[in-house]
Amino acid sequence: MLIDLTDRVVLISGGGRGIGRALVERFAEEGSRVAALDIAFPEPLPDGVLAVTGDVTDPESVAAAVANVVERCGGLDVLINNAGINVEGFVEDLDPAAWKRCFDVNVGGVFLLSQAAIPHLKASGRGRVINAASFAAIVPSVGAAAYGASKAAVVQFTRVLAGELGPWGVTVNAYAPGMVPSAMNGFAEMPQAAQDRLLDTLTLRRWESPGDIADLLVFLAGDAAGYITGTLVDVSGGKLATQLPQRAYERAAGPA
Repeated sequence: MLIDLTDRVVLISGGGRGIGRALVERFAEEGSRVAALDIAFPEPLPDGVLAVTGDVTDPESVAAAVANVVERCGGLDVLINNAGINVEGFVEDLDPAAWKRCFDVNVGGVFLLSQAAIPHLKASGRGRVINAASFAAIVPSVGAAAYGASKAAVVQFTRVLAGELGPWGVTVNAYAPGMVPSAMNGFAEMPQAAQDRLLDTLTLRRWESPGDIADLLVFLAGDAAGYITGTLVDVSGGKLATQLPQRAYERAAGPA
């Protein structure tokens, strides 16, 4: 199946670093006209990618960013709400300001960007909204109530927006990554025993790469996914699909 995203205008929030940067590079490789929105860009973006500086928690900044993309790129076909932050802390100890900041970025940013993009996505005729949720929206972690609750809110927002935009053929979906090593989580720098404990929760026992996520998003952005909307796609490597997935690996390894 050929997925042709040539000249699709794709706006990716949080596109200056991490997973967002990898998504920017992938969609540019697919021939899309890509705009990356971020507070700052530590490194230059690929040639041809439009860098837009803005804050997803600021309504005026978001409106200006979307208007800039539409003017410079001639419209908007795909919005990828990738920007997000992680806030950890037990509920008993959690700073209310940290809780609010987590929701302002992870949920408020999705709302503001989607709201600003809606008129242009309706006009596109092939509009797509793709929202970053998390496996934490399916099974949250102790000590991460703010993050898990914010990502669960993204899932419900996705379903409602899909219903509202259905008459215009605009699809709205969310995706739930699992464990992608990053500077934010430090998975790859953990002691081996700690890494093994995490990897033992996976049906496909390896760290997730940004490319695994990009493969899904390229599909969801294309015409072949035109009848998929209002859903959460689990792209976690089968995390906790069974209670003890590591038993299969122990069996496959045979006698010690």
